[in-house]
Amino acid sequence: MAGAGSGSYSSAAKWLHWLVALSVLMVIPVGIAMNGADPGPVQDGLYNLHKSLGVLIFILMVLRIANRLAVGAPPQEPGLAAWQHWVSSAVHWLFYVLLLAMPVIGYVANSAFGATTPFFGLFDLPQIVAKNDALSERLFGLHKLLGFVVAALALLHIAAALQHLMLTRDRVMQRMLPRALGGS
Repeated sequence: MAGAGSGSYSSAAKWLHWLVALSVLMVIPVGIAMNGADPGPVQDGLYNLHKSLGVLIFILMVLRIANRLAVGAPPQEPGLAAWQHWVSSAVHWLFYVLLLAMPVIGYVANSAFGATTPFFGLFDLPQIVAKNDALSERLFGLHKLLGFVVAALALLHIAAALQHLMLTRDRVMQRMLPRALGGS
């Protein structure tokens, strides 16, 4: 079994990683598009998709952290410089914190705004704070700022993964790829 004792991540860790990655790569452009759309059904649909993806990211991140605690992670890839290990760990932990905090901040902001928080049309999350326009505005501002931080981290993460895959040609990227795509 892959995980803490092998050089590769477990199948569950790989699935959760790629589901979170796909969700993040969807939620960012949807967030940008919803703010640029004219008020109406299209904008409403984009808002609902953004909120649903945010709830999904939160759920997937809770599962990802539970899996990490239960199974562990493989040892760091040998041959990497100490600074690379440090940057890699820092980026991963920042992702964990931000991808848990952002949906919560968005949910509280949305609740303070007085809007519903749907989950793909299946159900709405309950309002958790009373309507408060000032709080909503501050939290949405923080949510947006953190969205830019997540986008920057995602670009850094993707660039590093591609560097390992195409330039360094070490096994760093293969540890997270499914076997069908050349992973271990």
